[in-house]
Amino acid sequence: MDVVLREVHDSDLPVFFRHMNDPEALHMAAFTPKDPADRDAFEAHWKRIRASGDVLRTVLVDGDVVGSAAVYGEPGEREVTYWIDRAHWGRGIATAALRELVALVPERPLYARAAADNTGSLRVLGKCGFRVTARASGFANARGEEIEEFVLALDAWLRRG
Repeated sequence: MDVVLREVHDSDLPVFFRHMNDPEALHMAAFTPKDPADRDAFEAHWKRIRASGDVLRTVLVDGDVVGSAAVYGEPGEREVTYWIDRAHWGRGIATAALRELVALVPERPLYARAAADNTGSLRVLGKCGFRVTARASGFANARGEEIEEFVLALDAWLRRG
């Protein structure tokens, strides 16, 4: 299995939109857009972030688009995010993609957030050197309620490479 990150192409967006409308994946991610099925909002979001200068990548496995990964935010507060199509969960793809992503962005610390019950994502983040630094709560659009989340950090001294 060959996991590669590359620049986002226009042709990736319909695939991302399809990924973002999987009910089980939405529930697990929890912190999602208010209406993931709103194609106009999705397009506007991607137009904005593609113009932002943030680090945005498409995740490919053996040449097929299976997700996205990004680093965004202000210096000193930058966060990682990733989305892997549920059909590819449990194969180490998110871990490989996140390792490659954090290698592209040398600044530290980097942060991440995950629903406290999202054990898969917490495991991926832990394998990539992120450590829980705080607990918080926030409204999870995909669940329609406030839930607990963990804030994680990848500090310079934790960096693997």
